[in-house]
Amino acid sequence: MSFVVSNNFRTPDYSNWDTLLKKHVSADGIVDYKGFYSDKEKLTAFTDYLAENTPKFSWSENEKKAYLINAYNANTVRLIIEHYPVNSIKDIGGALSNVFNKKFIRFASEMVSLDDIEKNMLLQMGDARVHFAINCASISCPKLANFAFKAEMLNQQLDKVSKAFINSSNVEVIDGKVHLSKIFKWYENDFIEAAGSVINFINRYAETKIDSNAKLNYVDYSWALNGTN
Repeated sequence: MSFVVSNNFRTPDYSNWDTLLKKHVSADGIVDYKGFYSDKEKLTAFTDYLAENTPKFSWSENEKKAYLINAYNANTVRLIIEHYPVNSIKDIGGALSNVFNKKFIRFASEMVSLDDIEKNMLLQMGDARVHFAINCASISCPKLANFAFKAEMLNQQLDKVSKAFINSSNVEVIDGKVHLSKIFKWYENDFIEAAGSVINFINRYAETKIDSNAKLNYVDYSWALNGTN
């Protein structure tokens, strides 16, 4: 995917998305999908607005990154609402299709998927912290932040969500054994590139440090919906 050449150099206003998040997402990341459903016109208006204001070459990297994180999260919520009620985002894809490859997001003149945004655009920027900023509507995913990501404070926001994820049940030491979210397995190379190893990356944010020689165990991933339906 490529960014658009345009004479419109202004970055989007994320205040409407921020308002929706503060209204329908708790501080601990529980999503009120019924509430979002009642505000589906506002949500759709925001995702339509994003589709008309895609990243430009002139934007800074943080401006592009903030846009893509917000676009991923808002369109994930929209996908759930369009199929509401569901017990899992994977129910939308069905047995023979991957919902994350579903091209339902308008991106300028293209239709793209959640995977297109994550893997072909966002992760190409080389910031492993974004794994903790995007939310796939599932219990084991990093929590949906109840604020919009903004370029001017993006580094602080990404550090905040990374620290929150790592200092939670997603990273635990039990009887001397390290138990991790499978995100650290699936995207191991991103964390190695960022810090030399998965453990080194974790220790950047962990309140309790992990021994560099510790054996890593990965816990089962729950795709159940991360809120009320």
